[in-house]
Amino acid sequence: MDSPANATPTPSIKRHAIATRLWHWINAVAVFILIGSGLGISNAHPRLYWGEYGANFDHAWLTLPRWPGWLTIPGHYNLALSRRWHLFFALVLGFALLAFVIASLINRHFRRDLRVRRGEVAPRHLWADAKAHLAFRFHDPARPGAYNTLQKLSYATTIFVLLPLLIVSGLALSPGMDAAWPWLTSIFGGRQSARSVHFVTMAAMSGFVIVHLALVILAGPVNGVRSMITGWWRVPEDGA
Repeated sequence: MDSPANATPTPSIKRHAIATRLWHWINAVAVFILIGSGLGISNAHPRLYWGEYGANFDHAWLTLPRWPGWLTIPGHYNLALSRRWHLFFALVLGFALLAFVIASLINRHFRRDLRVRRGEVAPRHLWADAKAHLAFRFHDPARPGAYNTLQKLSYATTIFVLLPLLIVSGLALSPGMDAAWPWLTSIFGGRQSARSVHFVTMAAMSGFVIVHLALVILAGPVNGVRSMITGWWRVPEDGA
């Protein structure tokens, strides 16, 4: 039995570039504040409609709950302040996403790490990935730094679908943007439809955040958070 002094050190690999790490933490703060302030805005009129118009006596396709203060920003009902938080961090989210996309095209992060190949979306391959996740095996021991297919699909959907849709539908809700670009609202079939799309997309983003945090905890929070700070990820000895 090897003594601790002679034990082989656990290998570490460089997993996250500086652009990815910066964007991750900026995005984490922005999304957290946007969700909280968005729930505060929702409390002003918690009903969703389709079309151009919607008010108290119109038929709503969904009536939302009134969110408790501890879930909202600023922590109590203040529509004006919630809007200020929301609009400021919407700009943070949008420009951070743009910078991240440009950096990831330059350093080939998208092509190298997130490109989904045809064989990876075969039902047999997806089922194997799902079973590995259920068994808490989150990486391939032969290629520990590679993303598995479920990770690629979830990250690509978030970066290229959910975040852009949140930004565009949010712009459609802005009176200033509506006056300058009236076609933006027409894309969604009306201002209230844009609001509904914005809320549904926010709910999907919230679901992604919850699942992401749960998987980080299951995969080893210390190792995961350290890698997102330093870029270096320690390969688990048990291959989990």
